[in-house]
Amino acid sequence: MAGRIDAKLAELGITLPTPMAPIANYVPFVASEGLVVVSGQLPAVDGKVSLLGKLGGAISIEDGYAGARQSFINVLVHLKSACGGDLDRVRQVIRLGGFIACTPEFTQHAAVMNGASDLAVAVFGDLGRHARSTIGVPSLPTDAAVEVEGMFRIA
Repeated sequence: MAGRIDAKLAELGITLPTPMAPIANYVPFVASEGLVVVSGQLPAVDGKVSLLGKLGGAISIEDGYAGARQSFINVLVHLKSACGGDLDRVRQVIRLGGFIACTPEFTQHAAVMNGASDLAVAVFGDLGRHARSTIGVPSLPTDAAVEVEGMFRIA
């Protein structure tokens, strides 16, 4: 039986994909004493990074927003695994971190990262309101345009 969060995801038209395997020496998440930290996730679809390049270059803010949203969907895949398959165990989205690959002149990092933040609130309601850091970087793994990581409190 689908839980409340699974029903919300379905209402939003979101099906959680098969998780992308880590591309280096790390684990996708660590759970400890009611906290889950999910490693940075790229905007991958079907195991392939779907948004390559830099914001302020060939990538628009709208495409960056969509990439951050997809990255958060991939965070949810690992969070669900950490919760034993039950996202209703999430008690709070504590923090999201966003990394935006961009040109030196780009300054709209927050608008891009809102793709992840807006979805966190859409999925979890007030429990999705979180602290956040968003920074611009010269490059990301595989030339991805964005990367999103998260910290969550679970029951």
